[in-house]
Amino acid sequence: METSIYHAKAEMLIRKPVSDVFEAFINPEITTKFWFTKSSGPLEAGKQIQWDWEMYNHAARITVKTVEPDKRIVIEWPTTVEWVFTTREDNTTFVSITDSGIAGTTEEKIAYVRNATEGFTLVLAALKALLEHNIALQLVADRFPDFNQQPD
Repeated sequence: METSIYHAKAEMLIRKPVSDVFEAFINPEITTKFWFTKSSGPLEAGKQIQWDWEMYNHAARITVKTVEPDKRIVIEWPTTVEWVFTTREDNTTFVSITDSGIAGTTEEKIAYVRNATEGFTLVLAALKALLEHNIALQLVADRFPDFNQQPD
C-alpha cells in the first residue's frame, strides 16, 4: 500500500486577511495564544525551533523548511506539515494543513492520522475564535484536562 495515502488534513475559513492569519502561525507571540505555550523563536526558513506545551510537559523540535509569506509554511517534526493560505475575494483566508510522511504499522499510521487531524482541527478552530472574536478558547489545553491528574 502506498504510504502517501496516510496523511492528516484539516482546513478552515478564517474571516481575516491572509497577512493576519499567516502572521498568527509564524509569530509565537500570537501562536502561544491558541496552540503551544512557549517557542524558542519565530518561524524562519532554515531555522530549528522548539515548541513547548507546558500543560502536557511536552516539547517538539521542528525544522522550518519553507516560509513563503502569506502563502505557505512547511516544517518537519518528524513528519512533514504544510500550511497553505489561500486568499479569497472577500478578504478572508482559507487555511489548509496537511501532515504527511507518517511512519509505522498500518494501525499506527491510522491512529496518527486520527490524532493529527483532530489536533490540527482544534488549532484552526482556536485560531478562528482568536482572530475573528478575540477569544482564547484554550481548546488545545482543554483537550486533555486530566493530563496532570495523579490517580488515587
